[in-house]
This record gives sequence, C-alpha cells and structure tokens, in this order.
Amino acid sequence: MSGPVLSTKAVSKSFGGLQAVRDVTLDFATGRVDVVIGPNGAGKTTLINLLSGDLTPTSGQVIYRGQDITSMPPHRISQLGVGRSYQRTNIFPEFTCYRNVWLAAQSRMRSSMRFFRAASARKDVAARADRAIELAGLTHRARTVAANVSHGEQRQLEVAMLLATEPEVLLLDEPLAGMGPEETENIVQLIHTLKATHCVVLIEHDMDAVFAVADQLTVMVNGAVLETGPPEKIRSSETVREAYLGDEMI
Repeated sequence: MSGPVLSTKAVSKSFGGLQAVRDVTLDFATGRVDVVIGPNGAGKTTLINLLSGDLTPTSGQVIYRGQDITSMPPHRISQLGVGRSYQRTNIFPEFTCYRNVWLAAQSRMRSSMRFFRAASARKDVAARADRAIELAGLTHRARTVAANVSHGEQRQLEVAMLLATEPEVLLLDEPLAGMGPEETENIVQLIHTLKATHCVVLIEHDMDAVFAVADQLTVMVNGAVLETGPPEKIRSSETVREAYLGDEMI
C-alpha cells in the first residue's frame, strides 16, 4: 500500500448556522477500503460531496495526489481520476447494460464531442466498456435492458460505469442500500477486488457488510470524526459503542 491518494486537511462545511462537517482531516489510499459510518445527520454524505467537488468546503483543503482540488468543479475532479456513485442509482434504464457502460467510457475520449465519426468505430471505447463490465461481473447481462435487471445488478452497473471512466478513486455512497444477502455478497466481493488497484471510500449502514469489507473505519458524529482505525479497534471502542454502534456489535 502506497501513501495517501486523497486527503482532507481540516475540512469544514457550513450551511448557514449548521456546521455539517467540522475540521475533518483524513487520508485515503490505494490497497484498502475506507468506510465512513455514523448516525443519520453525521455528515457522511456531505464529506463525500466535498471529496467529489459537488460541494466546496467552507474552510480547509482537499488534496489529490499532492494537488489542491478544493475549489475545482466536479467535472474537473472527475477527469483527474475521482469517480463517485450516489445514493440513488444513476443509469439510463432504457438502454442495455452494455450501452450504459459504453457511454461512460465514451465520455472520457478527447473526441467525445466530435459528431462526424461513427461512434461504433471507436474500438478503444469498446475495449474500455468490455473491461469495465467484465470487472463488475455483468458480462452475462451486457445485452439486457438496464430496467430489467435486479436492483443489486443496477448498483453493479453503476460501478461498471464508474470503472469505464478509469478513475483511481471510487467514492461509493451506500452501494448496498436495498440489497438482499446474495446481492450484498456480490458487491462486497467486487469491492474487495477493486481495492487492489483503486482507492475505495464508501459510506454504508449495513454493519455486517461494513465489518466484512472495511480495512479502515472512520466514525463520524455531529459532523466531526469521533474515531478512525482498523475494524477491530472500532468494534472494541467504548466511545464508539456509546455514540453509535451499541452493544449488538460487540
């Protein structure tokens, strides 16, 4: 595992009189899965929005590969190599799974806005799409209309679309929401696979899945970091138990 790929330095975000994120300093690296947990309203999604550029910090810095990206717009941060998913699935339901992934891959081509060349001629785009859909475990669903696959497979499809843009960082906002046990296991295995070559940061409420997938846990409460460390440390923390996990996780 190398040094930090993405970092926050004393990042805060206020909405009027409400301080949603308070003085958060964290490092995220390739080779591990970082999971941010906490009660509703803890500031988790706001933090992800700050990392992706969907929100600009009130104070502090966001650093990617040594570059200050604090004030960059989301599309520039995405182009640098930071990809994200949202709580609500963002796909084109009327298109096939493959077409969804192909469009994501095509968006990264320098010629993506040139309209006088047949899109189907882009073998480089097709190669990206093929790699992404295979890595996400959806090759068998490639020709299926996205609206006709399961909720879990739609979440896999969204990850495939992210992978087609070839990001280094994956920010996943509740990727397991609404899934059954088998679908959850598929996504957990996919995340384990991706961490070898990606910096993975996710928000999740399913505690069984969290402890199955996390290499590093950060607990947020009231916008601030309560504690950060490996799962064993968080599981045994009296402070975390009192503030969030409760006796059932011990």
